Amino acid sequence: MRYRNSNMGKCLATKTIAQCAALFLFCLLPLKGICQTGESTVNTLVEMGFENVGWTEDGKERVYVLQNSAYRLNGVGIGKAVDIIQKMGLPDKKPCRVIVLDNNIPQISLYYKPIIGDSVPEASRRDWNVSYDLGGTWKEARKIGRKNSSLFKVDVVVYPEVSLKNLIITQIYQVLFNLSPAIEVSFWKGMKLTAQVVVPVYNDGYGRRADRVHPGFLTLQQTVRLPYNIWLTGTLGMFNAERYGGDLRLLHTFKDERFSVEGRIGLTATQRWDGFEWTYGTKTRMTWALGANFYYPHYNVQASLKVEQYLLGEKGVRFDLIRHFRYASIGFYAMKAEGASANGGFRFQVALPPYKYKRKGYIPRVTPSKNMGIAYNAGNEQYYYRGYRANPGENIMQNNSFNPYFIKSELLNF
Repeated sequence: MRYRNSNMGKCLATKTIAQCAALFLFCLLPLKGICQTGESTVNTLVEMGFENVGWTEDGKERVYVLQNSAYRLNGVGIGKAVDIIQKMGLPDKKPCRVIVLDNNIPQISLYYKPIIGDSVPEASRRDWNVSYDLGGTWKEARKIGRKNSSLFKVDVVVYPEVSLKNLIITQIYQVLFNLSPAIEVSFWKGMKLTAQVVVPVYNDGYGRRADRVHPGFLTLQQTVRLPYNIWLTGTLGMFNAERYGGDLRLLHTFKDERFSVEGRIGLTATQRWDGFEWTYGTKTRMTWALGANFYYPHYNVQASLKVEQYLLGEKGVRFDLIRHFRYASIGFYAMKAEGASANGGFRFQVALPPYKYKRKGYIPRVTPSKNMGIAYNAGNEQYYYRGYRANPGENIMQNNSFNPYFIKSELLNF
């Protein structure tokens, strides 16, 4: 009996130790699961084609950082990333933030705060708040290592360009159609080098020079995000409208993110390409613009009013009203300058397929431009109201692609 009692006591002791060890390991599993879930979520996002992906966590929230390089439309790409994070990357009973980058510069953040009593699977796209506010953790999140860097990766972007003019009574339109591939690459945060060649495909009435292959945009651009939701973008190089020089643009959004102000100043001179023979002028011209914007989220309508100075030195006022859809942005404009008749018209941008694409390492990726569009000059004005663009991808649709209200509507409606 004593032997049996001793053995029973030994078995009980061993069983108790095993139970305690199992309980201890079980308590550690959630911590290990959180760590693995964050890392596995990053790996999944990288496999989907997202770039500059990383994550960090403190006692207050978990933060993911990513850049949409896999989907043509930012609303679609951000929605896909949110779906993955909801499925496998939300922390347990803790808020989660997703900071979205563009060329390594933070644009917006999406913030999810679980309600006490909710379980993780109940999270949906509707629960995320989209804002320009990056939260207090961005200072730490900016230091984390990121996977699938976008630096030194080359995009060959083919821009289709269509110009129409109606100056001859016997002909409805004279047409110029170009395909203009551009090499775009970033060597450091916020920087982009663009080198473009214009290849004429069809020229009816635009002159001999427009019928020859020649350089297009050749620019070096740098963007920085400053405190208080201020973005500053400087560009040097050769622009369109036969101008070269420098351009500086500033955008500031207010606490009520429906309102924003912007300013722009440029110092440029004339240039002209005849094939690859370049002639240039030395007399510079200053242009500037100062305006305010209002965004009506219910219909994704943007209204802007600007005071501007154009290339001929005339000063004027311009009003734009634009509605943004998922695959297009359509708007109207009106303008009046001193010494010139009032003018106006409409403009639109349409997203181009493919809507999903992926890089293969550092092999250059060839794609069409994200969108293309036309601005219609109803007054047929040929001399006044002239300006330039500092980048081939600068347009009304692209400028709105990170608007928090627009991204939220994409999360809710698609």
